[in-house]
Amino acid sequence: MANGARTHLTLYLAGSYLLLIIYASLYPLTGWRDSGDHPLSFLGAAWPRYYTGFDLATNIVAYLPFGFLCAAAMRRHLAALPAWLLAALLGSSLSLVLELLQSYLPNRIPSNLDLVCNAAGALLGGGFGALWGTRLLDRGQLAGLRRQIMMNGYGVDFGVLLVAAWLLTQLSPESLLFGSGNLRQMLDLPPVQPFLAERFVDLETLIAAAGLLAGGLIISMLLRRYARSLTLALLLFALLIKTAAHALLMGPAAALGWITPGNSLGIGIGLALWWSATFLGFTLQRAVAALALLLATVMVNVAPENPYLHNMLQIYNPGQFLNFNGLTRLVSSLWPFLALPWLMIYRPRKNESDY
Repeated sequence: MANGARTHLTLYLAGSYLLLIIYASLYPLTGWRDSGDHPLSFLGAAWPRYYTGFDLATNIVAYLPFGFLCAAAMRRHLAALPAWLLAALLGSSLSLVLELLQSYLPNRIPSNLDLVCNAAGALLGGGFGALWGTRLLDRGQLAGLRRQIMMNGYGVDFGVLLVAAWLLTQLSPESLLFGSGNLRQMLDLPPVQPFLAERFVDLETLIAAAGLLAGGLIISMLLRRYARSLTLALLLFALLIKTAAHALLMGPAAALGWITPGNSLGIGIGLALWWSATFLGFTLQRAVAALALLLATVMVNVAPENPYLHNMLQIYNPGQFLNFNGLTRLVSSLWPFLALPWLMIYRPRKNESDY
């Protein structure tokens, strides 16, 4: 794979992470108002009286990847020290701007301590990225492994981001298994039909099967070696993420709450369809993936509200995960509408797509 392609992936990662930070910091992006205070007054305020080690660690860790990716992207054109300092400056400036904007949101409180932690995270991440980012992403074993197992061609880098975003959608506690693109949820619209247990099981099966088929084919289409085994591994990883999300956000007792008769049958059907579709040519795989994605998205939007998830969310207190939950909901709602155009423009090299 050419150097330019690798650089593009690093830039895509940095840009995507930038958007995620902005959205999470300003969520829910409503209720803007002028409080009357100077927007920079928080800089001279005393340290917040109440904070926890978790809050401090979260604010540091949140900016570590941003600093790392920025420094790694700039190392291609700058020496290590300038790349490190510039990445730290970008991270600190981003945090300052977002803290300033938070002063105009009624449910957000700008904090000088958050700014310091964010800057520290960008500084640490930038140092790691300046030292090891290029080696890890462009020339190290990870980069070599990527060149060996992944396709070359137009759209590969964005496809990698889509797969990462697809895994992120499994963290949304309100989403059905492998179900994304819920515009009703995003636009706060009422369900289009009442809940009926028997009908819901059928819809759940259809959504899980079609979503797994689409996601599995997208992963497989990006791989030129070990495509089936690696896709199976990522599908299993997605289920583990779903389990961890339920355990973390709804309590350990709900960790396996997503294993329903509908989802279990849907996983089995989806796996069988995906395995069969991998023996088709690339053009047919693309068509099957697009049709499955369209079907799953339509079914997600016509499905009634899941009473189990609704009841669990009534006792679930997002607390410090509120912004993260809003972020995963956004990614889950938009994912199919990013994946469908990608399926149309993705072009692996001809000699590699005939596998």
